[in-house]
Amino acid sequence: MAISKIPSAGFQDNVKFRNIIINGDMSIAQRGTSATGITSNTYATVDRFRTVASSLGTWTQSQSTDVPSGQGFISSLKMDCTSANASPSASSNLGIQQKFEGQNLQYLKKGTSSAESLTLSFWVKSNKTGTYIAEFFDNDNARQISQAYTISSANTWEKKTLTYDGDTSGALGNDNGNSLLVQFWLGTGSNYSSGTLSTTWTANTNTNRAVGQVNLADSTSNEWYITGIQLEAGTTASDFEFLPHDVNLGRCERYYEVLADGSIGNSAFATASNYSSTFSYCGIMFRTIKRATPSIDQTTGTSYYRLYNNNTNDLFDSFVLSSVTKYGGRLNNADTIGTNQGQSGWFETNNSDAFLATDAEL
Repeated sequence: MAISKIPSAGFQDNVKFRNIIINGDMSIAQRGTSATGITSNTYATVDRFRTVASSLGTWTQSQSTDVPSGQGFISSLKMDCTSANASPSASSNLGIQQKFEGQNLQYLKKGTSSAESLTLSFWVKSNKTGTYIAEFFDNDNARQISQAYTISSANTWEKKTLTYDGDTSGALGNDNGNSLLVQFWLGTGSNYSSGTLSTTWTANTNTNRAVGQVNLADSTSNEWYITGIQLEAGTTASDFEFLPHDVNLGRCERYYEVLADGSIGNSAFATASNYSSTFSYCGIMFRTIKRATPSIDQTTGTSYYRLYNNNTNDLFDSFVLSSVTKYGGRLNNADTIGTNQGQSGWFETNNSDAFLATDAEL
């Protein structure tokens, strides 16, 4: 069976994975469906979408079921202002972004005379009408381009389509690093908005990045939703490319993979061996090969985890991930437990708040 390749612009009818955005339908949220008290940069809920925030209000982010009617979406990303800032400082900023590996973008031919245009389409809704900015930032070459869009009707889902010219300067690295990002601005201070909006690719000048952007943080009544984000080569937006849930999840797990979640019950997640009377470990093979060597992301607390062996629960608080590569690693208890050398058992969660994941985000 022939496998479709990612082509140049103009071949969109039967192309698979034409959408550069991962999880654009907001259907995967491994970290959880809601996060409160957001005031700084973080991956909070919906996979692959990073909140950037600095001195511009406090936010609750959630995976919402409020979606445009009849379009096939089941989820959106919602930003809800819980503490306002109507007078941003010069350096204040707020937005939602996704970063892309350079090796996934080589077909865009950026930095050559044949550079492809990009078309960004999405559904958006807010009570705060006015001008918003969607920006691309080339992290390899410090270049950027921005386009404005308008939310015209309050509390109404609207579809937006923006086209960006190809960039004949600055090739993207053919590697797994952060080469390009798209950012949906939600508010900014003068450091990012006091110049002239850069609607063509140019060397970065911060003051030209988000000129005209409304301040979503000026009232606790404000909220903003987005879903159906599609980014593709060419000058025409095609219908949103829905992927099977397992395929979408696998693409997200390249960057973040949950190993154990106590909120779904105390169940075994790894077979373990007792190396000594105080130390147990297991080998972990990741379901999806990671972008890079991951770090551990865990919620810790007194007796959040346990080793079950010899009809006994040995309780401990946290894990260490060691000897790790992008394929897997060794997981062991980080604090002393009363295990018996030479016996086998399994690791389990022991608290509904226990949570264990690997993180290889850009």
